[in-house]
Amino acid sequence: QVQLVESGGGLVQAGGSLRLSCTASGSIFRINAMGWYRQAPGKQRELVASSGGSTTYADSAKGRFTISRDNAKKTVYLQMNNLKPEDTAVYYCNANIQTRPWSSSQNDYWGQGTQVTVSS
Repeated sequence: QVQLVESGGGLVQAGGSLRLSCTASGSIFRINAMGWYRQAPGKQRELVASSGGSTTYADSAKGRFTISRDNAKKTVYLQMNNLKPEDTAVYYCNANIQTRPWSSSQNDYWGQGTQVTVSS
C-alpha cells in the first residue's frame, strides 16, 4: 500500500510563512505527480499547486506559494509566504503513483490533511 504523510501546518499571523511537507512511502514504482489541495470550511476542495510534467498554481497561490519536490526522498514541499486569513484551510497532499511497471497500476492517493490557520 501507499501512504502520504504530511507535516508543517500550524497557526501563523497574516504575512507570515509556513512550509508544508509530504512524504510518500510504501509500494511505489513511480511517482507521476505530487501536489497540494486545500479545503476551507463550507467550501469545496481546491487545487493549490501541482508538480508533474509541468508545474501549476492556483491564481490565489501565484507569487506567494512555491511547490518543490525531492524525488530521492519522495517528498513534496509547499513553501507559503505572505499568508492571508483566506488561506486558512486543511491542506491535503495528493500524489499520482504507479505501484507496478504498467500504467494501469496508477492511482491517486491522499494524505490525512494538515491544518493551516492564518490569523489577522
